[in-house]
Amino acid sequence: MEAGPRDTEQRDTEHDVPPPRETAGRLSSDGPDEQDVAPEVEVELRPTRKLRIWQLAPILVLAAVGSLMFAFPLAFEFGDGGAIVAMLGLLISCCAAGWGMMAARRVGHTWPGLPSRSSGARPDWRVIALYAATGVALVALAVWRVARLR
Repeated sequence: MEAGPRDTEQRDTEHDVPPPRETAGRLSSDGPDEQDVAPEVEVELRPTRKLRIWQLAPILVLAAVGSLMFAFPLAFEFGDGGAIVAMLGLLISCCAAGWGMMAARRVGHTWPGLPSRSSGARPDWRVIALYAATGVALVALAVWRVARLR
């Protein structure tokens, strides 16, 4: 075959393609007719962010074990090793609390009084000071109680 000029008029008539002027008369000026439009449905592509039971179960088990390890030596005074077991229980409980806070943060929960991360608002310094003072008081009470075991 030789390369040569194409005959576009012959090709258009072979396939019965109407000229653009004829198709323009069939369309309305503002788009398709109302009968041809399908109703729009909004679908969320991402699932809702919730804490599932398989995420909560290990956190709750670790918190329960840690709190029991902290409570039993303090309640029954097991002797010299009670203070060590109580401090280990306190450490495990604090780890469970931190793990729970990080899991809650990943699904979008925040502490009461603090803005969400995506809002861009700055947290109030009084709320942060209140949380810090509460944490320091709880740690001081726990250490004081364990120190009384000796």
